[in-house]
This record gives sequence, C-alpha cells and structure tokens, in this order.
Amino acid sequence: MEQEKIYGKLFDSVPLLNENHLQTLLDIMDKEQAVFLLVQAVKYAYHNGIYSLGESEIISKSIRVLSEIKKNEE
Repeated sequence: MEQEKIYGKLFDSVPLLNENHLQTLLDIMDKEQAVFLLVQAVKYAYHNGIYSLGESEIISKSIRVLSEIKKNEE
C-alpha cells in the first residue's frame, strides 16, 4: 500500500497533502478544527522559543481550560 506524499506541514505537525489542501482546510473549518489548529500553532511557537515563561504559563492554562470545556461538551 503506497502512502500519499506529504506536500508540507502547518505548525510542523499538521500535514498538507497537496497545493489545495490549505484552502480546503480554510473552507471546511469548524469550531473543533479551529481549536485544534490554534493549539498546534501555540505549541509550535512555544517549541521555537517565541513566548516568555509567563506567557507560556498563561497559554498552557488557556489550552487546559479549552480542552476541559470541549471534553465537558461531549
């Protein structure tokens, strides 16, 4: 079974399969996907040293709160 080649990655974690995949993601994005992509973007920035320690703490807590809210909604 041949695996489809990855065209690129968003935030070093979300694979893009072809040139049009980004536009498809934009066109069909829902609340759950938006939260997922925001979390991936924040993690990517953190791993690349973009935030201070205090900023990282605030972002980490925000992600936990959003994750808990999502979990409770399900």
